[in-house]
Amino acid sequence: MRSFQKERTFWGAFYLVIKGIAMGAANKVPGVSGGIVALVGGFYEELIFSFQKLNFTALRLLVTGRFKAFWNYINASFLSLLFGGVIISYFSISLFLDYALRQNESLVMGVFLGMIIASVYLVSKEIPSWNSKLILFLLLGVGCGLSLSLAKPMAENDQLLFVFFCGIISVSGMTIPGLSGSFLLLVLGNYNLLLVDAVNALFQFTASLLVGDFSLLNDPITSRLILVLVVFSSGSITGLVLFSNVIKLVLEKYPRHTLALIIGFILGTLRLVYPWKGKEFLTNKKRRKTMNNEIEKAEQIIDEYGLKDSGRQRENVYRRAFVAKHLRTYGLSTTRIGEKLGKNHATIIHYLNLYDMYKDDFLFLDSIYPLNEVLNFN
Repeated sequence: MRSFQKERTFWGAFYLVIKGIAMGAANKVPGVSGGIVALVGGFYEELIFSFQKLNFTALRLLVTGRFKAFWNYINASFLSLLFGGVIISYFSISLFLDYALRQNESLVMGVFLGMIIASVYLVSKEIPSWNSKLILFLLLGVGCGLSLSLAKPMAENDQLLFVFFCGIISVSGMTIPGLSGSFLLLVLGNYNLLLVDAVNALFQFTASLLVGDFSLLNDPITSRLILVLVVFSSGSITGLVLFSNVIKLVLEKYPRHTLALIIGFILGTLRLVYPWKGKEFLTNKKRRKTMNNEIEKAEQIIDEYGLKDSGRQRENVYRRAFVAKHLRTYGLSTTRIGEKLGKNHATIIHYLNLYDMYKDDFLFLDSIYPLNEVLNFN
């Protein structure tokens, strides 16, 4: 892998920030990988090169005060510009993306689907000729991608060793194109714990400290969530170094086979961003009236059973999944469903997947029985 240490022009730095903004927007959508943006944007190799430099040598340079050497060693100018764009995205493009998802979710997801398909075409051009081995790696990637997209979510687990493992896995979306870190956390059962509850706890804790309120220091739940977030972050850093070194090695030794595997993996996970699955479009007046009635009944059930609360009892998780599927069937976008259940877009996708996986399970059916008596689910 070639060296990427170089001086950047103003426009080169500007375009890198723009690429970071695009990467941040892609990470916003479950099923979409920021690594795909890196691959299409032409900075994937430099990203891997920079990540694999976050090692003990870098740490030694930092603690010994050799800051300039540390800066150059990890290619920090590249990382700061790129992740500066990612941060900008969270306060700009991501807000627009939330609005667009509310207005026309299918169109937005269709755009992402088109971008991913285009990325497959662009990456495939890097392989000038195909042979039986490359096709085998392609099919292996498709199989791995499909297996992941069909995986059943695990139960939530706040054991620190497992949280550390979740951190390692979650950053794979940046280093492996086609692999969505947020979706992996959904499969591992810890999306809400790590990216909702723990992050909210940190925000509340920071806001309290800024106004001189230290009472949350004595709150065992907040303290536990912040500890979980620290362990998760440590795992993420470990994962960055681990995955970047492995990918650097295989890209150097087996570049065509690695690209074939990546292409297959991207194709195998396309169903995660397919924009029209399980959705019915209601056009005539009578059906719209039915839809409004069903939405009202769903809202009553949400209030009656406290489904907006943060409790994660199994029966309430199943009930949220049932209500989410019901509302989705009657035409609501996942963002609008999230507003009614007090959850984010990614969590609603998790509930929809959960329904499809457990709809015939006895415990699931027993939990949703009283709801099924009220809602006209057909």
